[in-house]
Amino acid sequence: MPETMKFEDPTGEGRTIELDKFEVPASIDDTDLRLRKIPEPDPHYVDLGMLYRFAQLEEARRNGVDGLVPLHVAVKGHMGTGKDHDIEQFAAAMGLPYFRIPLTGEVRDVTLIGSTRLHGDGKGGTESRWEDGDITRALRGPALLNLSELNAAGAETLFALHGLLDRYSALDLPNGETIRLRTDVRIFGTMNPTDIRDYAGTQTLNKAFADRWVIWEKKFPADEQVRAMLERRYPNLKKDYVEAIARLTVEINASFDTPDAGVRVETPLSLRTILDRLPTGLVIYSTREDPLRSAWEEFVLPQVDVYDRDHYETVWNAVVRKGPSGKPFAK
Repeated sequence: MPETMKFEDPTGEGRTIELDKFEVPASIDDTDLRLRKIPEPDPHYVDLGMLYRFAQLEEARRNGVDGLVPLHVAVKGHMGTGKDHDIEQFAAAMGLPYFRIPLTGEVRDVTLIGSTRLHGDGKGGTESRWEDGDITRALRGPALLNLSELNAAGAETLFALHGLLDRYSALDLPNGETIRLRTDVRIFGTMNPTDIRDYAGTQTLNKAFADRWVIWEKKFPADEQVRAMLERRYPNLKKDYVEAIARLTVEINASFDTPDAGVRVETPLSLRTILDRLPTGLVIYSTREDPLRSAWEEFVLPQVDVYDRDHYETVWNAVVRKGPSGKPFAK
């Protein structure tokens, strides 16, 4: 019997969703490879709601009415909001091999789909052989395929994927083979917003391509969510440090989101900064008079655009002014 996973609604409003995990058949050629690509669950992961939404869509796919076309989810959000991590953790929960494929303007459709190449035949001549690209390889077996940075891909790449993502649900290869979308393959994507922010290489999605996705937005975490993430990952981090970091995070990211150009900053406080850089700084400067201030100066401000630093300092003075005293981590 397959293992069952339970998904709880973080808001407490929705019912618990139970889903059977996928299984990787022993009969496929690359079973060992796919088993190694199933991610490990992150013990520090906090679901802010996206994992539950993925589970709702999965349940609808499994229990829906006849004729329901599979939907593919693209998660849109600013840098450092944890888009790819959400998708990876859904793959871990469902037992699916995880294939994350960045789509950049430099990646060609032949790299993603595949091409025919010449190989030596061992007799002094050559023979042509088809070689799968990254996407085709993932589609041949159980997989969760994450097409990362959708709106950085070139037009030829997007057009090559149209048939896979609509009712046709198949990829036609140049060698004449057709790869049908398996029932144990899920397709996701991520993208940055296409506004005036400095996301080099991004563009507005072609409307025909965008219409092939369900696009869900990932917001910055709220105060209580930042606290929950810090407390789960660092249970020994003292409460006053958790509260100070959470307040700084919320205020900086509110300034990032504001439409008022006079107070808006162009660099948010990403989850990488909150959960990785700042705690590392607190460890390094734990004996300083103001450990949080030292960590702020060495691990936050250097990541910030120069013209944003004045506002970062304004937020610091308004929210913290002087960081908590004493060592950040309890023994």
